[in-house]
Amino acid sequence: MSKRAFLAVPLLLAAVACAPVDEEEPDAAADPTPTDASQCEKDNLPVLTEGRLTIGTDSPAYEPWFSDNDPTNGKGYESAVAYAVAEELGFGADEVTWVKVPFNTSYKPGAKEFDFDINQISITPKRAEVVDFSDGYYQAAQAVIALEGSPVAAVSSIAELADYNLGAQTGTTSLTAIRDVIAPANDPAVFEDTNAAKQALMNDQVDAILADLPTAFYITAVEIPKSSIIGQFQPESGEQEEFGMLFEKGNELVPCVNEALATMRDDGTLDAIQQEWLSDVVDVPELQ
Repeated sequence: MSKRAFLAVPLLLAAVACAPVDEEEPDAAADPTPTDASQCEKDNLPVLTEGRLTIGTDSPAYEPWFSDNDPTNGKGYESAVAYAVAEELGFGADEVTWVKVPFNTSYKPGAKEFDFDINQISITPKRAEVVDFSDGYYQAAQAVIALEGSPVAAVSSIAELADYNLGAQTGTTSLTAIRDVIAPANDPAVFEDTNAAKQALMNDQVDAILADLPTAFYITAVEIPKSSIIGQFQPESGEQEEFGMLFEKGNELVPCVNEALATMRDDGTLDAIQQEWLSDVVDVPELQ
């Protein structure tokens, strides 16, 4: 899907979050800003490979976060953010290496084969016990996707969703939202990835699936044209959920990435990337 085609799809900048999962909301960001400015100079950065920044994400890498399933092209919201952070840290595009990191293994404890992972990973206290996160770089609501004409397409509240068969990708906050917020009568269907969830919806194996709002817009506009977003909601008491870059626990690179993100917010870079890859207006009903 080209950027031009995607830009025709309205997306919500204000809300945030989907991706994969745990039950609680983040308390705070990661680590404090370094006191020694020289710590964040390129030659002093604690990276895996001298002179290179190694970034992880899953494969396939989905729109609108990555374009053409190619994180290296700088296209798509997360790819663009990653390269902008790399630039702030002093790395050129040719000094960035991408590695495949399955989503469900990214937030497990232990040594990492990347400097940071960017893959719509929600910041949660449970995950933060074993890995570190950057400050949030994006927020998004949960969205409910159903086929046009389906009975579930007429619901107007979270409580009504409990009567239907719902599904989401394993390890995601979408799945947690089904279990903890909607609490359906039937156990939710759990899928290995978003593609499997979409296929189940098209095959009428589930009445609706959940995903973060930007992903839901892409699914309904491009991948399943006869589907629609019936509503959106925030997982916990209306509080917003954030995506953060994920690091090995204790990684001293975190404050430097936070400093880069702060600069990108202040100078408008982060907002410009959002405007380029995610549209800024959307009118999706709020499910209460």
